Amino acid sequence: MTRPFRLRRSELSTPGTSEAMMAKAAASDADLVFLDLEDAVAPAEKPRARSLVVDALNRLDWGPKTRAVRVNGTHTPWCHDDIVQVVTGAPNAVDLLILPKVKAPRDIWFVETLLDQLEAKLGLPGGRIGLEVLIEETEALARVEEIAGCSPRLEALILGVGDLSASQGIRTGHIGEGADRYPGDMWHYARNRMIVAARAHGLDAIDGPYANFRNDAAYRREAAWAATLGAVGKWAIHPNQIPIANEVFSPTAEEAQRARAVVEAVARAEAAGEGAANLGGVMIDAATARIFAGILERAERIAEQSGTRSQAAQGSQ
Repeated sequence: MTRPFRLRRSELSTPGTSEAMMAKAAASDADLVFLDLEDAVAPAEKPRARSLVVDALNRLDWGPKTRAVRVNGTHTPWCHDDIVQVVTGAPNAVDLLILPKVKAPRDIWFVETLLDQLEAKLGLPGGRIGLEVLIEETEALARVEEIAGCSPRLEALILGVGDLSASQGIRTGHIGEGADRYPGDMWHYARNRMIVAARAHGLDAIDGPYANFRNDAAYRREAAWAATLGAVGKWAIHPNQIPIANEVFSPTAEEAQRARAVVEAVARAEAAGEGAANLGGVMIDAATARIFAGILERAERIAEQSGTRSQAAQGSQ
């Protein structure tokens, strides 16, 4: 099963009980919008939220966005009905399911098997609906490499530091805070380990939410740390965070130009039988080219997707 390329610079969280917020999310600049049936929905409201989510997926114009739904965890009494009702109700309008609170591959296998059956029943292409999973339990972080390689439906891992704080017994306040209690980035180990596991299995790594949506500087800082380590995007819990994530996780024009220059300089050196090249007084070699080739490829793919979006926008006018 070939995993599709999707932009995930910004993943916007949207409560599945709010028709107004879902409509705003569809019109936003987020790469991916996920309609939430889990934490944003009270237990008594979950059945109604499923119907609202199905209606929003089918009725709203999502443009080129990736459309996702965060279902409830497999340990809850709601997960099965979430998946069956969403996929049956909007079979051609949901691209991904986001699975929270996984602890082991068996959680993913349950959802994978259920999707296999639903796709066969509904006549959908096998494997059309992908999965993203939240690494937000200590059990999941301890087995993240195993989880990352357990299913061909998996497309991305997401670091959920809120629940991970509770699972690990961390004494902190709101999600993302803690600088006054711990020097440096208290999530560096978890973030780096998850990103390495994702990369090793060809998955995207996504940084989780930052709770204070009025603190743009802190959100940008967290996003930059994650991007530096190899993450390709970050959750946004408010539309204000979308442009920051889209900017941070996109190579700038200068970065793309520099990357192209490095890749081409190394290629010329190799063609001349030389193992390294001098570019602006800096020695570069094949390892350098490999780093910058990744930047260049990402810049080109983002430009490609942006071109598609521009054409879609023009067509809707």
